[in-house]
Parts: sequence; structure tokens; C-alpha cells
Amino acid sequence: MPRAPSCHRSRSPLGTGTRRWLFRPPRRHGEVDTSRSVSFLELFYDLVYVVLVGQAAHTFAEDFSWRGTATFAVVFGLIWIAWLNGTLFYELHGREDGHTRSLIFVQMLLLSLMAVYVGHADGDDGRTLAALYALLLALLSYQWYSVYRQDEPELRRTPRRYLTVMVAGIVLIAASAPLSADGRLVLWAVFVVAWCSVECVILIFWRRAPSYDVVTEPMVERFGLFIIIVLGEVVIGVVNGLTDTERSTLVTTTGLLGLAIGFGFWWNYADLVSRRLPRESGHSLATWIFTHLPMAMAVAAAGAGMVGLVDHATDHRTPVALSWLMGGSVAVMLITTVVLLPTLADYDRFPAVYKSVQAVLVTAAVGALLAGWSRPAPWLLALILLLLLSATWVFAFVRWLRQGSLINEIPAD
Repeated sequence: MPRAPSCHRSRSPLGTGTRRWLFRPPRRHGEVDTSRSVSFLELFYDLVYVVLVGQAAHTFAEDFSWRGTATFAVVFGLIWIAWLNGTLFYELHGREDGHTRSLIFVQMLLLSLMAVYVGHADGDDGRTLAALYALLLALLSYQWYSVYRQDEPELRRTPRRYLTVMVAGIVLIAASAPLSADGRLVLWAVFVVAWCSVECVILIFWRRAPSYDVVTEPMVERFGLFIIIVLGEVVIGVVNGLTDTERSTLVTTTGLLGLAIGFGFWWNYADLVSRRLPRESGHSLATWIFTHLPMAMAVAAAGAGMVGLVDHATDHRTPVALSWLMGGSVAVMLITTVVLLPTLADYDRFPAVYKSVQAVLVTAAVGALLAGWSRPAPWLLALILLLLLSATWVFAFVRWLRQGSLINEIPAD
């Protein structure tokens, strides 16, 4: 008869399993899990960004000046860079274990603290925000370094460059903390532009001769979920506007038209971009990733503009700054869609369809800018922008029907 296991042997697997669950290193470069799905932890992580974006948009809704716009754009860029780092790390290297979960929860704690200070980032709160953001970058850099340490020597060149940029970013953000509000904003803007530009170049060179694929359906889904996050700001903007304004038929109608603009954003992104894999080539993948920044920023800015749109619903003409904000946001959303389409893997299968859709999107973007320039009444501005968004989708819908592949080629959402 086999001997009964000793107490030592019965405890050993438990101890080994616990250590493995808590201290197992992340996946190395090349160990991409193409069969996984988006986890509940990732969805929970994204919820923190709902608060961050909401705080930034709420402050922007109170100040549509050039300074308010610049502050929102820079702060949104900081938020998006943090989200991109956390998202791509989990996608490429994360595991379903205690080590990964613990690090993500620490990130969420820092992000939650940042949300307290994001709303007044252009004041004294910006100092604390800079310190917290530098700490967050340090944590993210540690995670990337933990992958670099166990990578094969031939795969370390790109991670080393990435880490160098991250460390430079930490120094830059930390150096901004003691500066004046204007100095901090300028340094943050330099960080956002420089980080995105340099990392874009690094990504292009990395994927010039790829040794393994990195594009997966969960990654595409996460980017789509972030667009959903900022679309939520459109709903919040309308609700806040109607809540804080004396309601009438005209005010309510303006709010509903504004909300329908959000629907137009969703229809165009969902059927033209969402759930479509980008190409693996460097230029296409880099363009696909970093074009999502201005697109998401434009949608969030439109959400902030909804408050003003409802607040001025009874005006004969939309205020200048608000009119340009709404028209510009719709135009940017349409133009970024134009830029994204050629990066998709299936673009070459239907070039005639895609090119005709791109032409209509550019025309609609020009129309949105003209609408912002002409400054009609808020309800009319919202209606014009809604009609432009609807026209682009209807045109794409008809073109796909004529292609005879609408059901198979446009993913159901």
C-alpha cells in the first residue's frame, strides 16, 4: 500500500502554490495570450478612469476659455497615457494571479487619489497631482522593468528604450511639481507630446520586423471600452445641464439633441472602427493606438460642451467658444475616424468602400467646422451636428449594403 503523505508533503504544495500565485513574474515579450477575454479586473480598472475623465470634463464645462481648453487637453493626455500603460501591460504581460491583481489595485488607489486633484489641476492641487502622477509612472516603470529583466537578450532593445522614456517622464513630471501653475501646464504639455511622439517612433521601429504578433481582440475591445467611457461624459453633460437649468420644451429638446450627438459618435465608431483588428505593421499599429487619443479627447470635450449647450439653450446664437468647441469636437471625431480606417486589417479588402466613406467623413468634418463658425442657436447647432453624424453613418450603411457584405463585415454590438 502507498504510504500516506506526511504533514510536510501536504503543506508543501500549498506553500508553493501560494508563492507562485503571489510572486509569479509577468509574461515575457512574445508570450501573448491570444485566447483570453477581457477580465472583470480590467473592467474594474477602467471604472477609475470614468471618475478621472469625469472630474476633468466637469471642470472644463465651467471654463471654455483658451486656458480651460488647454488645461483639459493636457490633463486628458496625462490620463490617457496612464490608461494606455496599464492596459497594454495587462494585455501583453499580465496574469490572472495575485501579483498582477495587487499591482493593479495599487494603481487604482493612486488613480483614485489623483481624481481628487484633477479638477483643480491648474491651481495648487496641481502640485499634489504631479507628485501622484510621478509615483504612478514609477510603479508602471517597475512593472515594465520586471518584464525586461526576464526577457531574452535579443528582445531587450525595445523595452530598454521604452523604459528610458518612462524614466525621463518621471523626472519631468516630478520637476513640474514646485513650478507655478503656468509652468506646470507647459511642462505637462511637453511630456504628453514628447511621450506620445517618442513612443510612437519606438513602436514603429519595433514592429518593422516583428518576431511575434501583439494585436488581439481583447486589446481592440479595451480601446473601444475607453471610447465608451468618454461617451458616458456626453450623457452626464446633458443630465447635468438639464439638472442645473430651468427646464422648458426648448431646453429639454436641446439636451436631447445633444444626447443624440453622442449616439452619432457611437454609431460611427461602433460600425466603422470598433472590434476591427488593426494591422501588425509598425506604422499602422502606432497610428491606430495614438489616434485614439485625440478621438477620445474630442468626445469627452463634447460631453463637457453639452452642459453649456443646454445652459444657453434659449440664446439666439451659441456663444463663440462653445460653438467652436462643439463643431470642432465633431470634426476631430470624424477626421480621426478617417485616419483610423486605413490602419484596419480589412481595409484592403474593400478599398473602394472605405475610400468613399472617408471622403464623406471629411466633408462632414468641414460641415461641422462651418456650423461651429456660423454660431446658430444651440438647438440648431446640435441638430446640424447630429444630421452630419447621421449622414456619415447612413452613407456607410448604404455602401456596405451595396457591397453585399454588411451583415458579415460590420460587427454586431
